[in-house]
Formats: sequence, structure tokens, C-alpha cells
Amino acid sequence: MREVDVMGVRVEMPSNSPIVLLRESGGERYLPIWIGAVEATAIAFAQQGVVPPRPLTHDLLKDVLEATGNELLEVQITNVTDGVFYATLVLSSGAEVSARPSDSIALALRTGTRIVCADDVLDEAGLAVPAEQEDEVEKFREFLDHVSPEDFDAH
Repeated sequence: MREVDVMGVRVEMPSNSPIVLLRESGGERYLPIWIGAVEATAIAFAQQGVVPPRPLTHDLLKDVLEATGNELLEVQITNVTDGVFYATLVLSSGAEVSARPSDSIALALRTGTRIVCADDVLDEAGLAVPAEQEDEVEKFREFLDHVSPEDFDAH
């Protein structure tokens, strides 16, 4: 298992489908996982520190774990079959619970829990991006963050 970092949620075009993008810690592979819109919002909220006035499902699960004295020790992305990813929540009680990666990631972000991915999943579904290309991608992202439609106005 390799630790992965959550890079963020993106919308893949032209299908307009949300993906969560993970990156191998200390490596060059990225793992895109297609997810639902609700889960994408839950992940984005957690990354941005948004606290809703009432607990959403992932906040509720975090509160239930805390109230029962259980701790989420690790999120494991364990398998991919026909493009469908599988995850496991590893709890301090010793219990392991099968879960969708999107829900697992949203919960991990709320609890500060590390996320790991099976080597064979990264081998099968990971995309290698060499460091020199990553620098170019980051420069382009920065450009997009600071550009406005008016910058393209032809006079």
C-alpha cells in the first residue's frame, strides 16, 4: 500500500463528470476516480474547511465514530474492477468496513486520517506524470486561476 494525497475535485470534460484526483505521496502517479456530485461537494467542502449549519452525512459518521469511542485509523483503496473502485475503512476497534472511495475520502478529510492505495490499483489505474510535465500543468493551472474572460476580449 502506498499513501496518497487528495489533490482536489475536478470536473472532467466533455462528460461533465466529477472526479477526485489522488496523487501518490513521494511519487509521480495520479489516480483519478469518477465520483458522484454529492460526494464531490462533500470532499470539496472538507478541503475548503466549510462547516455546514447541520451535519451532512460524512460529518454525522465522523460524530458517530467519536461518540462511540472509535477512531478511523486508515482508509484503504483496495481494488478496481471494470472501472469501479473499492475501499475499506479500518477502525480502531479492529473492524473493517467496505465503502466507496468517495465516501471514504470525504470521511478521511474530516478526521485527518491517512489514505493508502493498493500497489496493484495504482499500477492498473494510476497515470504517471513526470515532474517536468507536472511543472507545466501547475503553471497552466495558475494561469487559469488568474485569467478572466475579459482577458480574451478582442478589440
